[in-house]
Amino acid sequence: MSGAGARVEEVDVAVVGAGFAGIGAAVLLARRGRESFVVLERAGDVGGTWRDNTYPGVACDVPAHLYSFSFAPHPSWSRVFAPGAEIHRYLRDVAAEVADRVRLRTPVRSARWDAGAQRWDVVTSAGRLRARVLVLAAGRLTEPRPPRVEGLSSFDGPAVHSARWREDAGWDGARVGVVGSGASAVQIVPELARRAAHLTVFARSAPWVVPREDRPYSPAERAAFAADPGAARRLREEVFARMETGIAARHRDPEQLAQLRARALEHLAAQVGDPALRAALTPDYEVGCKRVLLSDDFYPALQRPGVRWVPSALQRLEGRTAVAADGTRTELDALVLATGFTTTAQPYAQLVTGRTGTLAQAWAGGMVSHASTVVHGFPNMFVLDGPNAALGHNSAVHVIESQLGYLLGALDHLARTGGPLEVTAEAQRRYTRALDERAAGTVWLRGGCSNWYVDPRSGRLTLLWPDTATAFRERNGTFDPAPFAA
Repeated sequence: MSGAGARVEEVDVAVVGAGFAGIGAAVLLARRGRESFVVLERAGDVGGTWRDNTYPGVACDVPAHLYSFSFAPHPSWSRVFAPGAEIHRYLRDVAAEVADRVRLRTPVRSARWDAGAQRWDVVTSAGRLRARVLVLAAGRLTEPRPPRVEGLSSFDGPAVHSARWREDAGWDGARVGVVGSGASAVQIVPELARRAAHLTVFARSAPWVVPREDRPYSPAERAAFAADPGAARRLREEVFARMETGIAARHRDPEQLAQLRARALEHLAAQVGDPALRAALTPDYEVGCKRVLLSDDFYPALQRPGVRWVPSALQRLEGRTAVAADGTRTELDALVLATGFTTTAQPYAQLVTGRTGTLAQAWAGGMVSHASTVVHGFPNMFVLDGPNAALGHNSAVHVIESQLGYLLGALDHLARTGGPLEVTAEAQRRYTRALDERAAGTVWLRGGCSNWYVDPRSGRLTLLWPDTATAFRERNGTFDPAPFAA
């Protein structure tokens, strides 16, 4: 914290985080040329998830032309599904437009609403600033969640979370264990299967997997996208419309659910001939309850010599011996923890104090909001990529752009009225109740699985928007001052 008498910087907007949401906010603010703003990033580079995840095989499961900003198109994507490093380069290129506003290696220590001054008092590692508006763009996939495994801390070998990858951990020729069977594991396993002497995958549950059908774009295709921006825009619209149809299965439409289930089971049957392994890889919950994964090489990797699928959770480690809940014992040299992130209880919430308490306290029973962007008790604060602002069937970037439209509309309103802006408790209750009603029949809550979208404290679906991406923009893409206190 800055010492007594130190200069306090004044800005209109303080953005916390330089991932997709923070970079997008910064670029649109800069193009308006009206507000003073800074972006506070704790790491040494921009990029968020795509900076942090460098494990072999990392890539997006949304086609690249849709998983990018509409206001910053990129005609030169190398593949239908872009590798992680390419997405990171894209974000760096977009962020170059606002490089002078981004402060790297500047973690936020605290942010407190000053009711008298009607400003946010933000303390960072580099000093203190005051902002009229606070934008939290810290993301939800930032804090690795290690598994609760007895003996993990004393494991006699490298134990690396997928989001903290170490290429120097000695994977080649080693006996490697992978804990988890989600999106990261499905990408890591085929890569390590080619490198490790023995690879063991410990999985509480089998994932639903459908064909990825990835391919490189030809030079002619990339040239056509560059020559005709409308071609890339039309492709983006086509991909968006196709992915939108996936919401029906998540709402347990019998026909759509059966089609999705059949597609996954046909993929499994086509790639796994051994009946015993195929049975072990058949999920015991409804398709879509957890994220449906895309892969053409996961099942073949599990059938390589030296690779073993253990359909049981890793229970404990005895030195270098891994013991699964079913009693399976495996000698390991290294361990990959593909176990996801802290999602429903966001760590940044402990650092933010509004009118009556911290954001963590306001969310003690599960994250709530209005318009998936503003929270009662926290004036002039906007949360991007937060409560009910993720999608289980389409591109998160579409949601982020919708939230940015809401944010810019709110800033326009503040410029006219002076503010501050605080959504009413009743408006927040109505919004939360409407989302709970919409989510009640979905596969995420009634699919027979445990997933990271549902808050274990409340049993509510707090991460996902339980409707189409189109509905999100219609409902939350334009600022409406009516639900705010006078």
